Amino acid sequence: MTPALPRPRSARCRSPHDDATVTAWALAARDGDPAAVETFVRATRNDVWRYVAHLSADPQSADDLTQDTYLRALRSLPRFEGRSSARTWLLSIARRTVADRFRFAAARPRLLDTDDWQAVVEGAQPCGLPGFEEGVALAELLEVLPAERRQAFVLTTVLGLPYEEAAEVAGCPIGTVRSRVSRARTALIGLLADAEQPTSLVACAA
Repeated sequence: MTPALPRPRSARCRSPHDDATVTAWALAARDGDPAAVETFVRATRNDVWRYVAHLSADPQSADDLTQDTYLRALRSLPRFEGRSSARTWLLSIARRTVADRFRFAAARPRLLDTDDWQAVVEGAQPCGLPGFEEGVALAELLEVLPAERRQAFVLTTVLGLPYEEAAEVAGCPIGTVRSRVSRARTALIGLLADAEQPTSLVACAA
């Protein structure tokens, strides 16, 4: 039986606030409402943290990356016009923040501990996760995907963004996002099937 991968998260599952409400808070914050700034940050922080943790493959640096994202966002807020949702706009800034961290980092990227990946999954994996009952961690499988495919999968399936918004965040055509998600799902299905085969574990042990 082919193992099931998580379906894209619904808006209700991914966040208690819809995009229109979050965008309204961002616009109010832009216009100088300090309470709206706090509300906007609080409403979006979990999604930003999850995204940068997956994108950077390093949950240990996610707090710093999240803080840097908001510092950039708040500096850019006066120029936010609401043409896209504030959530999409914010995740685009998060993507650039992670890219800049990689570009300017002098040290080698650290290997990610399994425990760290599991911590991310506990806070970010989609609702109703059939196929992972045997303890196969989604994040451990995501770790082996190429970064661009992992990003597309996380945006659409873990964070629940529509393909159009995911394409805007990733800075690529919507068809590219669809292709990356499809390839990621195919790879994950194969990895999950291998992980659930006892014979594969015996072979690895040998």
